[in-house]
Amino acid sequence: MPRVESKNLFNFPLQGIMDEDVAKLMAGFMETMYKDEAKEARAKMEEVRDKDDPESDLQYVKMLRGMMEPMMKLFSGQPKMKECAEQIDATVMHVPTTHDGDFRVPVEVYTPKKLAGKKANPAYIYAHGGGAVASDAAASRPWLDVIAVENELVAFNVDYRLAPETKCPNNVKDFYEAIKYIKNNSESLGVDPERIAIGGDSGGGYICLGAMVLLARNDETDLVKLAIPGIPMVDDYCFSSPECMTKEERFDYKGMRKIWKLIAADFEAQNSDPLLFPGKASDELLEKFPPTIILANRLRRAGRLLELIVIPGIPHTGTLHIDLKASKMDLNAFKTAINEYLI
Repeated sequence: MPRVESKNLFNFPLQGIMDEDVAKLMAGFMETMYKDEAKEARAKMEEVRDKDDPESDLQYVKMLRGMMEPMMKLFSGQPKMKECAEQIDATVMHVPTTHDGDFRVPVEVYTPKKLAGKKANPAYIYAHGGGAVASDAAASRPWLDVIAVENELVAFNVDYRLAPETKCPNNVKDFYEAIKYIKNNSESLGVDPERIAIGGDSGGGYICLGAMVLLARNDETDLVKLAIPGIPMVDDYCFSSPECMTKEERFDYKGMRKIWKLIAADFEAQNSDPLLFPGKASDELLEKFPPTIILANRLRRAGRLLELIVIPGIPHTGTLHIDLKASKMDLNAFKTAINEYLI
């Protein structure tokens, strides 16, 4: 495939420290997390995390899901999110699949009211975060409402099945099948089949990358125009020596090890499979990836990297607080990327 041509839109100066407003927010978060009750819950979670048996695995997932739900609700009350929610018509559709039994994947659809009656709208197909073991599509709706309204596109929020109940690659295939369904039914969905972007954040970034592996393997890259896997889980770096990690990477590398093992159907057998670890995709596969905006030197060499974006001064998932300076930078960068490469 021909190399993509970057417009080199993003070159944010890096500063090596958190922004002042982010640091203040994180300090409050850490203070809450280490209060007696929260500290006790975290200690229990770490104890369960470090065990390696089926009962502890299920207990860890239950704790993680219990933690994610109130955290996402905390983010959802921001004024801009409420304002954008009032400008959205929300519906739900179901994508029929057979790769792991007969299952209809729920997909929430967010259409800005200003697009009502219009055809051939740009589309953004999204996989929510949560390590692919926690959270759901509904929890990510407030953020996607903003994305849909600000960028005048239709957002499809795929409620893919979670691990450990659903193992790799079936979680990835849920998302992949949603992409194909939306492409094949674009006219009835009011979508331009030539202006479809896919994305996801954190665990959803992994799901998106896994779907990109399938698209490349099946020579279906032309199904999408753009891929934006954000802050994705990519490979087995967390299994390396913690002494080589940054402070932030060491914070919960044991938790990441646990999560990857929960996602895998057979961790040892799948260790080199890019459907589990997309970062292990061969150069030949990378060359078939959709045009991509991500942090990835290998994609640049393979000729599929459109842009490399580093948002300075903010940690993983911090941009969910959309009033922060760095979050506004992130939203503006996303809007610029959509306008320049999709619309």
